[in-house]
Amino acid sequence: MKKLLIGLILIFSSVSLSFSQASEKEKEIIKLSKEKWQWMADKDVDKLAILFDDKSKFVHMSGTWKKERELKIIESGSIWYKNAEVHDVAVEIFDHTAVLWNRITLVAHVRGNDVSNEFTVTEIYKKGTDGWKLLDLTFSKVRDTHTIAH
Repeated sequence: MKKLLIGLILIFSSVSLSFSQASEKEKEIIKLSKEKWQWMADKDVDKLAILFDDKSKFVHMSGTWKKERELKIIESGSIWYKNAEVHDVAVEIFDHTAVLWNRITLVAHVRGNDVSNEFTVTEIYKKGTDGWKLLDLTFSKVRDTHTIAH
């Protein structure tokens, strides 16, 4: 009986530890995503260049392109991500890969005009030896009533 009780305690402890680690990874990705939105608003291409994987892709309403073009767009201000108001966030962790969904209202300066759009933004991150790298950022235009299933 004593061995059974100790075994159950060990199993419960390891399950609790697994959940807390996943929760910490989720918190880490959410924090990183929030920082990314701020770096985009600040046009901080140095920090973004470190975060964006060299093979990363960016899917916008007007096209899909790679890291270098996204950084040039941000630096030049041809798209200025002025403010991303995050309404909801969901994260799924798969080993060393994280998928994050943000439902946002984005205020951006595009082609000389300030525009506001509702998006669900999908972000895919991979953890390597040098930390988390953004692999994909996809904007999906949605209604303001759109919800993310958790």
